[in-house]
Amino acid sequence: MYKYEFDAETGGLLLTDTEERMSKEPRPVYATEMNILGFDRRFRYENQNEVPYLWAEAGNYFYRGKKIAVVKGGSLYEKPLLEFVEEDGLPQGETLLSVDLKAMAAKNFELMENLRQATIKRIYDYWRRYRKKLDCFHVAFSGGKDSVVLLDLVKHALPKSAFIVVFGDTRMEFPDTYKIVDEVEAQCQAEGIGFYRAASKLLPEETWKLFGAPSTVLRWCCSVHKAAPQTLKIREILNKPDFVGADFVGVRAQESVKRSGYEVENFGMKQRGQHSHNSILEWSAAEVWLYIFMHGLPINEAYKKGSPRAGCLLCPMTSGRAEFFRRNAYPAEVERFVEYIADNVTDANIDSYINNGGWVNRRNGRDLKNPVINYTENISDDYLCITVTNPKTDWREWIKTLGEPAFPYEVDEATDGTVIAKVKAVYDKTPAMKIFKSVFHKAAACVGCGVCESNCRQGAISFKGGFHVDEKKCVHCLQCHAIEMGCFVFDSGKLPGEGGINRMQSLNTFSDHAPKPEWLKDFFVNPNSFLEDNNLGVMQVTKFRRFLYDAELADRKSKAATDFTEIVKKIGWDTATAWGLILVNLVYNNPQIRWYVENLPINEGLAREVVEQRLQAAEVSAKDSRSIAKSFKRLCEIPLGTELHFGKTTSDGSKLATLTRTKARIDDSRVILYALYKFAEATDGWYQFNLTRLMSDTDSAGVSPSKIFGIDREEMQQFLNGLSTNYPDFINATFTHDLEKISLVAEKTSQDVLNLFDR
Repeated sequence: MYKYEFDAETGGLLLTDTEERMSKEPRPVYATEMNILGFDRRFRYENQNEVPYLWAEAGNYFYRGKKIAVVKGGSLYEKPLLEFVEEDGLPQGETLLSVDLKAMAAKNFELMENLRQATIKRIYDYWRRYRKKLDCFHVAFSGGKDSVVLLDLVKHALPKSAFIVVFGDTRMEFPDTYKIVDEVEAQCQAEGIGFYRAASKLLPEETWKLFGAPSTVLRWCCSVHKAAPQTLKIREILNKPDFVGADFVGVRAQESVKRSGYEVENFGMKQRGQHSHNSILEWSAAEVWLYIFMHGLPINEAYKKGSPRAGCLLCPMTSGRAEFFRRNAYPAEVERFVEYIADNVTDANIDSYINNGGWVNRRNGRDLKNPVINYTENISDDYLCITVTNPKTDWREWIKTLGEPAFPYEVDEATDGTVIAKVKAVYDKTPAMKIFKSVFHKAAACVGCGVCESNCRQGAISFKGGFHVDEKKCVHCLQCHAIEMGCFVFDSGKLPGEGGINRMQSLNTFSDHAPKPEWLKDFFVNPNSFLEDNNLGVMQVTKFRRFLYDAELADRKSKAATDFTEIVKKIGWDTATAWGLILVNLVYNNPQIRWYVENLPINEGLAREVVEQRLQAAEVSAKDSRSIAKSFKRLCEIPLGTELHFGKTTSDGSKLATLTRTKARIDDSRVILYALYKFAEATDGWYQFNLTRLMSDTDSAGVSPSKIFGIDREEMQQFLNGLSTNYPDFINATFTHDLEKISLVAEKTSQDVLNLFDR
């Protein structure tokens, strides 16, 4: 990936021969988007959409190398605010020139051609190595800019008969996406390339009702509407359920933190049992757009209407500003999905639920009108009893997939169809029990979405003519159970605290009694005396002790001050360094502090009302959510906020007051080292990882120091390099173009890091 800069001469992008690992993902800006935002109030330009005028990086807009405007805010129903740059900007009434595409192409030809040839060679070499080992190769086509470029590269790399193209039609795509798909399909047919469309047998209006709207946690949509249909379509084409193929995928490392950890070649990462080749993984958006303009490839009109990405009409992973552009471009189509949400949730204030992210943060079926209520678990007389009323599918078919069960069980069926399974409770926490329960989760909720069927490479699962598992074909690989809770419908519709599904640990740990500065000051004067003799009320001392226990400043059993307290006093109890260490302990021991860290974005103020709604979406009561939001202000008034800069709030006590988590002040890199060892210890001694892993610790028991302190990738790398130099006995970090490796010394512990402060 080459570094780019804005070219004042052409109005376009100019690559340099310097490689760059990170990119700001520039995109071209056309008249339609400019008119929507209000650029026409200040500048003159032709109202044409053939050639762009500007370039955007996130919310910043550039014209021939000059930053001329910024957009802020925006949501599904709220237009972003456009602010023009007055100093060093463009004068009122300036006539804007469009980008000189021909000149831009000429300036970038050599570097782009080198990149093009290298990528084509990489695709060809991959195909040559695997063509005799795999059943097929296919291009996963989406209608977005990346897949358009990928398909063109594959066309130039491989014989036309060597691959097929499969469009995963979610039936939730932009209308303009279907226009691109029609155009590309016609081109492929003319060139003799097989082009296929794959779609779920279930329509979105069915799945959004059956599953509930997808959320950031419950992302059933990609599996149900894209991955599974593509697999089933290729099986149909090849007439081979156990095919092993390779898909060329247009993902790029710069699109997200998660994707930055991908490799060009992988097996089983995108689809179980299948190979993938991320051919343009290292390309930047600048290079993708240059390639499109240089080779005259079709452009999805959605980009010209302000959408930074082509995708589904309403997606939980989309930001507020992008949602606005989508709804502005396709109002009727987007409103259809808003209605799906409104029709299927119980929240009376539906506008607030949608605008403030209630649906985006949904974790279970609590908000749904039709949650999964026909499944319960209870333990009685040393037996675990699983009860399924009105089962959707036959448990006797699903039980075939287990082979020989790991423990004895009994199943009774009532005349009304109710199924009651009994197992000795001693087996409840065993790994085999998880799969056993999955059988009855499926029986309770399965709607034949196709994911289990696509996971089964033996073709043993079929829903044609009624659900059936072929025992002769089943090899008991358990891949049909390799889904959260065994069933997407069950997982998405489960109720918290019921059916053996435990409610999360209580988040409200301070109950309006978060610590005050004077309490901490008195504590550190004489820790042990203060714990025994103070003027606090009963609830105050109880909650303050909870804070001290979770901060590891006092021992839960002895109720005495700890050795850590002495280290903090030695450092200076009211310093950023001391509170950096304390924050790390709190993140691992206190669920309320951890929730702040994992759910409040850095430098993005959230209205108190929004924070409360997000907490309620995480199964917190309205009363507790108010208390947790209120406590944030108190916590920002102690050195955690005043010295470490953990966060800030507005002084307004109303629901409109804002809560903002801010980037922490790190005066001593050993704080980062301590957080790294805590991270490793929490992840079962995972002492080797890469920077990408640190920047994205989703689904991890550990919390990365980057998330705890709000540190970006570049600064984290600087910290790691410095720590490697100054503390080689604890850490070694290597960063080159091809290698990114961080190694902690397994013989060391977080306590050893604390001992560094005690010298």
